Amino acid sequence: MQEAFRIMLVEDDQTIRESYAYLIEQYADFNIVGAFSNAEDAIKNVQSLDPHIILLDIELPGISGIQAIPELLNNCPDTYIIMLTVFEQAQNIFKALENGASGYLTKDTDPEKIVEALHDVLHGGGPMSANVARLVVSSFQKNPNSPLTKRETQILKEVANGKTRGQIANELFIDIETVKTHIKNIYQKLDVRSRADAIALAKKEKYI
Repeated sequence: MQEAFRIMLVEDDQTIRESYAYLIEQYADFNIVGAFSNAEDAIKNVQSLDPHIILLDIELPGISGIQAIPELLNNCPDTYIIMLTVFEQAQNIFKALENGASGYLTKDTDPEKIVEALHDVLHGGGPMSANVARLVVSSFQKNPNSPLTKRETQILKEVANGKTRGQIANELFIDIETVKTHIKNIYQKLDVRSRADAIALAKKEKYI
């Protein structure tokens, strides 16, 4: 008989933590090896417990869940981390995934879906709640009603990446006066007066 997969919980709310533990322990192929209320204790114990999966809350006392991801993976690099949180902000989602999280579920996820996510991640999947997945997809979709031309969008992207006008001109094989004209047109179309405002508005409206 195959050994049960080891699961670690990191959740500061005792009721929620115990509920997850009870739920997961109902399945013979999973075993809760550790349940912690803070990231610091989880980091200290993760190597010895060697969990296959960590269910990790974001809002924790002390070190946040997102901050803890690199340290947990440094101590136990083969562990899968699934974030469990009430937060659905794109910034949190992308930072968690960037730091090494394998999945992102909201706490209102059905219990069956949480268990399904555990199986999914073990088979190479990246489980996400439906609302989180929609947020991720929408963040990659550009606004089809952008007032900028394809070239203006290209130049504004380079500006947002910190490129100078000279660098943009060299990379796009156009002269610097043409770049200046495009930037002037971008400012006019977006009704802004500075580079920072142009970048902020373009990102907010998903023009770039």
